[in-house]
Amino acid sequence: MSTVIVTGLEVEARIARRSGLPVIVVAGTPERRAGLIARTIASGATGLISFGIAGGLDPGLAPGTMLLPEAVRTERGETFHADAPWRRRLLAHVPLAVPGAIYGGARVVWRAADKRALFARTRASAIDLESGPVARAAHARGIPFVVLRSIADPAHRNLPRAAVFGLDDDGKVAYGTVLALAVLNPHQLPALLATALETRRALAAMHAIAMPSPGFHAAPVEA
Repeated sequence: MSTVIVTGLEVEARIARRSGLPVIVVAGTPERRAGLIARTIASGATGLISFGIAGGLDPGLAPGTMLLPEAVRTERGETFHADAPWRRRLLAHVPLAVPGAIYGGARVVWRAADKRALFARTRASAIDLESGPVARAAHARGIPFVVLRSIADPAHRNLPRAAVFGLDDDGKVAYGTVLALAVLNPHQLPALLATALETRRALAAMHAIAMPSPGFHAAPVEA
């Protein structure tokens, strides 16, 4: 096995597969995510790429902003540094990507107030659910990792419940759940529409750069 791309959503995985690298979708609980990543490494993965959308924490970052973080910070207080040679290779393909840090959360932070508090505490540009376990597992096994993400919901956005809970364990939209939550809480429809449009913008930004390239196919760690 070579470098493996790790996503949380099937729609992200469809974009990532254009790279020609193996892709796994690790939706569901934190335990399920960690278990799938661990099994992937045990099966011979030589490196990991955390790829997909992220929730904005930095209020200055708009939907569609590309992120190529230098480090992953976690709720356990850990800091893991992305592989520098890999970042340099990818930066050649995404020259305007924002560096800094990303927060590897265990759960979705959906309230704007909580995003503000998290940004004040960590100074991380964004949050996602896969980068934390990716970084932790890569560090434990001594293999390289890198994170490539795009901002979906901005820092000021309160995510509607239908967006937070409308996914199944395969990383696909559970349309029945989304519809039921929307019917029960019709006031969230404007926010749901805004979230869908912002997510589309984030995915479009990733689609524009996620193609076969030396950055994605660089499996060995440089000296």
